[in-house]
Amino acid sequence: MPELPYSPAADRNKQSILDALTRILGLRATALEIASGTGQHAAWFAASMPQWTWQPTDADPRALPALATRVAEAALPNLRSPLLLDVMSPQWPSPGHAFAEGGEVEEQKFDAIYCANMLHIAPWPTCAALMQGAARHLRPGGLLITYGPYFEDDVLPAPSNMAFNEDLRARNAAWGIRRLEDVAAEARRAGLALRERHAMPANNLLLVFGFQGLEST
Repeated sequence: MPELPYSPAADRNKQSILDALTRILGLRATALEIASGTGQHAAWFAASMPQWTWQPTDADPRALPALATRVAEAALPNLRSPLLLDVMSPQWPSPGHAFAEGGEVEEQKFDAIYCANMLHIAPWPTCAALMQGAARHLRPGGLLITYGPYFEDDVLPAPSNMAFNEDLRARNAAWGIRRLEDVAAEARRAGLALRERHAMPANNLLLVFGFQGLEST
């Protein structure tokens, strides 16, 4: 059997992200993960927090077989089979898939939606789509949590992030590290507000968004 895809960065940051998530979400949550990629985060979080229910997804159908294998090897009752989900689609997950057998897709809600390292390796319109989709699928008091590098106004960017941004744009002109203020503005348009900003290792940030005017639960 071929080796599963592996991300060294995902392995390095999984514990620091888990520590932050447990402080933010507590011991029990139903979470939807956007852009699960290799599935390392999904397997680690589900194993570490058995009272969480974790739903991995990815927009690339080519990634799903390996992701499904990692989920199967984890053999965790709280880790669901991965689904195809493109944030640009007006329906989450993609047609032909369903969050829960026998359930109405439009009615499925989550306590948390987690998205790591997507916004800078996807065209900018995916940010608005992420925010709008999160607003549709979060329960009242639910939270959208994003992780990755951001540029901030009045904050001197790290040289490593500057170099990373140049590399991203050389690979695809539609990619690049996003301004936190621009991301927060898209969130506001969808009815979400930036609640928390957590500095993370390797010049990354973990951002927490919730419904405007509502306290998280």
